Amino acid sequence: MAREKWPWIISAPAAQRARSCGAWLALLCATVYALWHTGFFDLTRLANGAGKLGWLLGFMFPPAANGWFLEFCEGILETLGMAFIGTLFAALLALPLGFLGARNVVSSFTIHFSLRRCFDCLRGVDTLIWALVFVNVVGLGPFAGILAIIVSDLGSLAKLFAEAIENIDRKQAEGVRATGASALEVLRFGILPQVIPVILSQTLYYFESNTRSATILGIVGAGGIGLHLSDRIRVNNWDEACLIIIMILVTVSVIDHLSKLIRLRIIQAGEYRP
Repeated sequence: MAREKWPWIISAPAAQRARSCGAWLALLCATVYALWHTGFFDLTRLANGAGKLGWLLGFMFPPAANGWFLEFCEGILETLGMAFIGTLFAALLALPLGFLGARNVVSSFTIHFSLRRCFDCLRGVDTLIWALVFVNVVGLGPFAGILAIIVSDLGSLAKLFAEAIENIDRKQAEGVRATGASALEVLRFGILPQVIPVILSQTLYYFESNTRSATILGIVGAGGIGLHLSDRIRVNNWDEACLIIIMILVTVSVIDHLSKLIRLRIIQAGEYRP
């Protein structure tokens, strides 16, 4: 009690202070080593890089379409379609898996543990790696990007949905069960209404994130505007690459803003739901 009220009077034991100082010193040494190993302190490389950056910016401005503007717009729409379809199917598949992975729905430790480890495996591999895999499986194009988004998001969304289901108010579910409802009716009327706002909000956030990710997937051949950007960079058409980057930034900004507004509406509706 005295330590909590007057921490500046009663100091920590010497061994605890030594461990704390040792941990901070180890973190500092690791940070300095990482910066040195990656060449962060190489001022010559930084100066040369700044010169090359200025050279690239000189070729990028003013941006120009050179007759490819409609194709760039089609690439943007294809990227949005990849993000939307991939997120939608990932959420639809993750919802039942989230119920199966929630402790308060399925009490079996074996099922719960197995599903959670599967979720960790799926979300442990980056979307870009999944895109490389599916490009080799199904070929070039947006279908590979959609599959990559589905598999990558499936593990993350299923884990988030399971945690949301585990954090519900059990009284509402118990009240529905007390009326003689079946297990399916308890899920439908006692659990699902509580988690729908959270699920929709998380799904929208992932759509917003996937809009950015889908632009990168095209660079490895998974379709979308990223494919156009990769082609322009490869042949040094920097003015067209600059226009594509600007179009990507505008698209992502609009999607981020709209997604934020919708998520706020959903959260507020969930808070004031009777």
